[in-house]
Amino acid sequence: MGSGASGLTLALLLGLNGRKVLLLEKASHIGGSLCRFYKEGVPFDTGFHFTGGFSSGGILTDMLHVLGFTDSVKPIFFSAPGAVVFVFEQNGAVYDMPSGMENFRVATHKYFPNESAAIEEYFNRVKKVCQSTVTLDLRKIALSAEPIDEDFVSLEDTLNASTANPILKGLLSVVCLCYGTNPKEVSFANHARVSAGLYNSVARIENGGQAFIQAFRDFSVKSNITILCNTTISECANVRDDRVGEFILDNGDKVFADDCTFTIHPHEIIKILPRQHMTKAFIERVSSLETSNGFFSVFGIVENADPATFGPSITSLLPTCDINALLDPLYTGSGALVIVRSIEKNKDKTYCVINAFEPEFYSRLKQWADSKVGNRPPAYLEYKERKVNEIRERICKAFPQYRSNLKILGAASALTFRDYLFSPEGNAYGIKQKIGQFNLFGKQSLLNIYVAGQSAILPGLVGAMLSSFIVARNIIGKEEFSSFIEKELCN
Repeated sequence: MGSGASGLTLALLLGLNGRKVLLLEKASHIGGSLCRFYKEGVPFDTGFHFTGGFSSGGILTDMLHVLGFTDSVKPIFFSAPGAVVFVFEQNGAVYDMPSGMENFRVATHKYFPNESAAIEEYFNRVKKVCQSTVTLDLRKIALSAEPIDEDFVSLEDTLNASTANPILKGLLSVVCLCYGTNPKEVSFANHARVSAGLYNSVARIENGGQAFIQAFRDFSVKSNITILCNTTISECANVRDDRVGEFILDNGDKVFADDCTFTIHPHEIIKILPRQHMTKAFIERVSSLETSNGFFSVFGIVENADPATFGPSITSLLPTCDINALLDPLYTGSGALVIVRSIEKNKDKTYCVINAFEPEFYSRLKQWADSKVGNRPPAYLEYKERKVNEIRERICKAFPQYRSNLKILGAASALTFRDYLFSPEGNAYGIKQKIGQFNLFGKQSLLNIYVAGQSAILPGLVGAMLSSFIVARNIIGKEEFSSFIEKELCN
């Protein structure tokens, strides 16, 4: 149930291993935030803008190889000078960070020559975490990995112990904006697992997440996978010997299945599981998982720009180096703004596209929570117009050459994402990945119920897909799945 990156990955892994699969999706189309949409013929990304893990031997490269997507999901790397830039607006400092962890480390030394010890300690610990994490190697993938020391210390405490430089701490913490948990709440280990992939390479996918969806559709035809959209599970019934016997769909149909995996938000899962088979402690634990932030996004094009010099690039504007503040719902200053420039094509036309987005918290939108897309109150529309104007001005300040030819074609708040993606509170990364937290993942107390997705182990595309590889191993069986992985990686 659920057809985002995790649901598509798991369905295909099971199909490729001879299982008959039914993929259920509540929306009218599969893909979740991987989907693209069009404004005036221009393609825009809904929620998937860039990813790490595409380097040679990287975990994403290996997962796509196993799925057979190597030829259809093609990375566009952010590797040229100026492709990944961080701007600290409080003092005007600009950091142009190159691709590759070693290059990133060397550049950090160049920008902070008096912080060599802190920088070396940071990158050595990042490498240690990655080397100790068996789930980052498909040949060693396991349902439960042994915890390491870095799983029990926060990113903030780690950085504070080695440096007092606020800008350096901000630069090394900025990846927190890519998974929605602040430095004082996330473990150093989880920060390192996400950051390492982005240090090694940052890439878009040609044709965005739609390329992933199309590749899945092409392979699903040959893999015994049935897709039902506009459909969800309303009830798990006929439970015997701790196994669900019937899955009742919202149209009244009954489905009989050996196993069912939920790849949706944990808060939605406990609404479906039979209450009498969940303990009070379990319900309280899952309910206490905090939803991550969403985004306010602006979608535009730069008219008459030269595609040869336009992108791709990511420019992050940081009004403060305090990343904790930028991910605090009570923060009232300007938000962090990520500006992604890309060249997109539709039929015979080429567009210079800008996706700009800043963290947005549902608590600020609660007064309009009962409204729906197309029927929002005037106060919300005024809020949205003000946000668009503020973001447009910040884009033009960062790129003054676009002031006269930047055309905004649309915008979306966290409420928009909530209503289109059926995502609780319009969150961008599922739940916050907090230190010491026991997430909902893998096999549950009902023996044929599993949970995967970006809320399970790590956020983003890589985390969502990785969780499905781990669950697939558990459903298919260790030996059979290991043989499958080894065969596919050797092809």
